[in-house]
Amino acid sequence: MDRRSLAEHLTGQWTSLSELTGVDPDSSGGVLSDLLGDTAQTPLAAGPPGRSDISDDHTPIEFSVAYHPGGTVLRLLAEAQPGGIEGARAFLDRQAGRPGLVLHRLDEVWDLFAAPTAPGSFGMWHSVVFRAAAPPEFKVYLDPAMHGPDRAVDLITEALGRLGLNGTWPSIARTMRGGEDHPVFFALDLHDGPRTRIKVYLAHQAARAGDMERAAAVVHGIDPAEAATFCTAAGGDPGTFDGRPLISSYTLTPGADRPVGYSVYVPIRGYVSDDEQARERVVTLLDRQGLDGTRLDPAIAAVARRPLRDGVGLIAHVSLRLGRPSPGVTVYLAAEAYHTDPPRPRPSGVLRPTRPEASPASAGPGRAGCS
Repeated sequence: MDRRSLAEHLTGQWTSLSELTGVDPDSSGGVLSDLLGDTAQTPLAAGPPGRSDISDDHTPIEFSVAYHPGGTVLRLLAEAQPGGIEGARAFLDRQAGRPGLVLHRLDEVWDLFAAPTAPGSFGMWHSVVFRAAAPPEFKVYLDPAMHGPDRAVDLITEALGRLGLNGTWPSIARTMRGGEDHPVFFALDLHDGPRTRIKVYLAHQAARAGDMERAAAVVHGIDPAEAATFCTAAGGDPGTFDGRPLISSYTLTPGADRPVGYSVYVPIRGYVSDDEQARERVVTLLDRQGLDGTRLDPAIAAVARRPLRDGVGLIAHVSLRLGRPSPGVTVYLAAEAYHTDPPRPRPSGVLRPTRPEASPASAGPGRAGCS
């Protein structure tokens, strides 16, 4: 029986990742403990504190490492404890004195998202980005379907209008394939500056790689074929991604009539037999982008508590960023505090993924794994 607490499990992983990426673990660790709240000292043997869709085993924290030509960026995605929109807002209120944290964009749309009514709505998730020798940057993910899936597009349209971006949605909507594509996240950076982003995420059910090329083509100045090639390589060329859906995200800025950046997210855990196979694919993807695949293994070692071939899901997502603010590849790593999915047999042909139980997590990047 594992007698460690949730905080002990996550802090060990976080400290190793912080040291690897040059982030001061002492200055960043306070954010982690504040996100966990009273659940921090809960024994792992007691099970997860709630049914968080951040990860497959309901651990309310997920890690990610963003690789770009200038280095690496460390990030965590979390559902503040206690969960729900109230707990999420309370966490932000506790962070209010941090340098650079601003809430004016969130306040502009707060009434639209503050009272979730749809069953299964996650309310609000938090992303915190850590760079060496810099204060953390905060971001929130809001659920556009929190009042029901049929109202998601109207909610996004209203939110974008309030933020001065009402001209951008039509260009995104023209890429959507009827009922197969739908919004899953509306994201706001809670800082001001050149890296500030507003993002809209779409899930693509039963998509093919070519569908992602079409989705990316709305952004000027990028090669949309890169998105298709990336999906094929990450997914092992399954033809149709008929398990966990592919995800697009669009970066929006005031004054532009279309997105200025695009990312595609592949839930790689649904298209491999085990994490050893996932690692092999991600190394290849990094190398193809000129990002040196040898940089991946230290990040995996910081989080893994088992041989990679003994399970699937530690490497949860992999994403490709194209256009602004900076191109690169992000790898999303599950904490696996409570459970590891067993490996699947390695078939001689193409691995056909199984369809997961429907949930916000199965439709979200990183489980979100967003960046």
